[in-house]
Amino acid sequence: MYLPKAFAENRRDVLDALLRAYPLATVLLGGAGGIVANWVPFELDGTQRLSGHVARGNELAQADGAEVLLLFQGPQGYVSPNWYPSKHVSGREVPTWNYAVVEVRGRLRVIDDATWLRRLLETLTDRHEAGQPRPWKIGDAPDDHIEKSLRAIVGLEVSIERIEGKFKLSQNHPEANRLGVIHGLRQRNAAGDAELAAWMTRHEAANA
Repeated sequence: MYLPKAFAENRRDVLDALLRAYPLATVLLGGAGGIVANWVPFELDGTQRLSGHVARGNELAQADGAEVLLLFQGPQGYVSPNWYPSKHVSGREVPTWNYAVVEVRGRLRVIDDATWLRRLLETLTDRHEAGQPRPWKIGDAPDDHIEKSLRAIVGLEVSIERIEGKFKLSQNHPEANRLGVIHGLRQRNAAGDAELAAWMTRHEAANA
């Protein structure tokens, strides 16, 4: 991807935090018919493996050993030039879009193992149900239903060979403009604005 130095993010703890906060990845797979895209939620296992699952009919289920590109989209939003103090002085500002993304390249391993799959599903549901008043668990469903569901899917494991982030968070602007964007996002408060403002605020603190 196009990656200006100002927006490059290579700290693994920061990249891993985005993977865990926004686990739904766009998975790109090249083939004879061209590039195929699928969307799969992944669980980061340690630092070098991502685990997920798809239906048996999915193209990824037949792609054992293939090279894949995973795109994780974090917070994003439109930035108005009106939020820059410098705009009110010189007028020399234009709109832009701020965002944080992580790109992962690796090899795909297809796993057809009911025990492995059940363990993954338990991990995924336990994590994503944690905020519910009464978290749902795999054991809440009838055994025959779970067994049927497991037969309909296969596991995916991606060994991370390369990972890099692009965090476009107004780093190419002076501090006053960056703080103006954070304030503007909080005031607008459209979908995703609070998350983007929070990521910008943390980035400001980490790089102070």
